[in-house]
Amino acid sequence: MFEEDHLQPLLEVRGITKQFAGVQALKGVDLQVLPGEVHCVMGQNGAGKSTLIKTLSGVHQPDSGEIRWEGEPISLPGPTAALDLGIATMYQELDVVDGLSVAENIFLGHERASGGVLHVKKTNAVARTLLKRLGHGSLSPSTEVGTLSAANKQIVSMARALSRDTKMIIMDEPSAILDSGEVANLFRVVRELTAQGIAVVYISHRLEEIRQIGDRISVIKDGRSTANGLSVTDTSKAELIRLMTGRDVANVFPEPTPIAPDAPVVLEVDNLELAGHFDPVSFTVRAGEILGFAGLVGSKRSEILETIYGARKATSGTVSVNGKVLRPGSVPAAVNAGIGLSPEERKSQGLILDEPIFKNVTLSTFERFARGGHLNERSEREAAREQIAALELRPADPDRPARTLSGGNQQKILLARWLVHGTPVLLLDEPTRGVDVGARAEIYALIRRLAAAGTAIIVVSSEIEEVLGLADNVLVIDDGTVLTNIKASDIDEHGVLDLVMKGSAA
Repeated sequence: MFEEDHLQPLLEVRGITKQFAGVQALKGVDLQVLPGEVHCVMGQNGAGKSTLIKTLSGVHQPDSGEIRWEGEPISLPGPTAALDLGIATMYQELDVVDGLSVAENIFLGHERASGGVLHVKKTNAVARTLLKRLGHGSLSPSTEVGTLSAANKQIVSMARALSRDTKMIIMDEPSAILDSGEVANLFRVVRELTAQGIAVVYISHRLEEIRQIGDRISVIKDGRSTANGLSVTDTSKAELIRLMTGRDVANVFPEPTPIAPDAPVVLEVDNLELAGHFDPVSFTVRAGEILGFAGLVGSKRSEILETIYGARKATSGTVSVNGKVLRPGSVPAAVNAGIGLSPEERKSQGLILDEPIFKNVTLSTFERFARGGHLNERSEREAAREQIAALELRPADPDRPARTLSGGNQQKILLARWLVHGTPVLLLDEPTRGVDVGARAEIYALIRRLAAAGTAIIVVSSEIEEVLGLADNVLVIDDGTVLTNIKASDIDEHGVLDLVMKGSAA
């Protein structure tokens, strides 16, 4: 167990600032990290966390302020200088090279070689020792990294950090790509590292996760520190939300609007099956209804959603919108019928990151803006501006590249796309993944507003609390089988988990 008494700080950050092209990203940030602790850094998207990480990694240099390492003032002119001091960084987008082996990735940039010849046996032996240290001795150093799961790629990235004389590891949203079992293993590894005296700076949006793994917390809001070194056990969830957002978020989930008794069925799924993935499933969604899919990661919820959307071709069964049966395995047929999908991996599957916001918003409705074989970009921008204002997307610049927006605002772009399209059915897969608590409340309100306007919505989320908080009715799914279809008000998180555990044991 971490004890902070009498420990001298490993890292001290005092009042650092950083400006980019007139934008003040950091306006005075303080941070103190002790040896052997898990120090969590929290803040909304755009608060300055990424800039802080890159400053501590030597990617950026602060405009003012001071960084001290083991009591001495330091400068970090580049990433190599940070690594030489013992500061390693694991970014959210893992920087492993798929074509290389595990060992080659671990020692990338500081290969064990002499006379231009790589010492393969020695490299593999040291790599194996590092992997054992992380509790993954069964992972072969010669395995090509491209064949590994996301969780094992993360272990390789962590082993790379330990391949140097590392004293502090910065982890940026390390659990974002992991399922619950993999997160538990990550926590075990983190605790083993801190037991060896290594400090971990842990960045995450997930409040409950912070409470499980963190020792102390620092909070950044709008580029400034609002708290530094709070005790995890002594700080309430409500206080953390207030420190991150500047306001009390008392009721995160908005009150549902009652579904009209005569609301028509908009989406009907009848005995839909994808052999080898999920068993026959049947349900309806009425206008104004939110149906939630609850279950653990790997329960095949996303596969059902993708089959409804036509991205996978069903083995049998039908999908109907407003009484019209759709052609299976056809995304154009689904979109033309009025089904919109916000995919789980919004960056790789939903957005064209280097294109401007307005192009991403009008992506599914180009024909509406075509004149004489050419797109009318003025009309596209006007349509995008309407949705930018309606959804309070920030910054409100339709020409800004989608890549530059926070996770919450990228999610709003996907919602705007289907609002422009006028879709009556909306499929949302992990709509708040990578989104901070303040933006989550906004997205929840938007989803409820769409339902109140008559949209039929399906929400898939790995967070059972989120499904139950948003949905009117819930399908509990385990390993491709629907265990029950129940009103959200008639079940709680424990009830969902009980059903899943019983289903798994059957």
